[in-house]
Amino acid sequence: MGARVTAGEFHSAAGVEDWRSVYHLVSAHFRTASLAAGTAFAGEIARVAGEGAEYLAVDLRAGGVTVSLGRRDVALARQISEAAAGLGLRSDPSVVQVVNVTVDALVGADVLPFWRAVLGYGQIGDDYLYDPLRRGPAVGLQEMDVAREGRNRIHVDVAVAHDQAEARVAAALAAGGRLVSDAHAPKWWVLSDAEGNEVCVATWVGRD
Repeated sequence: MGARVTAGEFHSAAGVEDWRSVYHLVSAHFRTASLAAGTAFAGEIARVAGEGAEYLAVDLRAGGVTVSLGRRDVALARQISEAAAGLGLRSDPSVVQVVNVTVDALVGADVLPFWRAVLGYGQIGDDYLYDPLRRGPAVGLQEMDVAREGRNRIHVDVAVAHDQAEARVAAALAAGGRLVSDAHAPKWWVLSDAEGNEVCVATWVGRD
């Protein structure tokens, strides 16, 4: 396994303009005109990836293919982009995202087993649960020193492409949302709906 690659180092590499860092992964979405076109592209991905990828997930739908890699796989990201270009496919970074549900807990060890059991999820470390089939959002625990009275104890985290975040925040505010805090932007913004239910919109910037 190679040395750690930060999001900034990944984005400074040549030939990865299609890709966006979202949390610990990099992802790209390529629009396709049909399921057959997407299947052909998925076959090309399998061909160029072989067995050497640090991490590889391919989500195939009729309208597009989403590919996720570990940051170390710069060369593979470049090869996949080249394969897409060879098939006449274009990337759409505006739809690249990772959605997590975050549960506030006073003692994470007391509640994590419940969420793992009820969701049927796998576990990484002491505070992160994931869908084994990568279909549903991940669930993370955020430990608190004291209970937060008068506010929800569960919120949604949405990681988006760094160059799409401000547009996403603006769209949410235009749709009736409220800005709770931008003190940590562009690392993350805290927004809420009209009734105070919160969501964080996050990017890789400031996380290296």
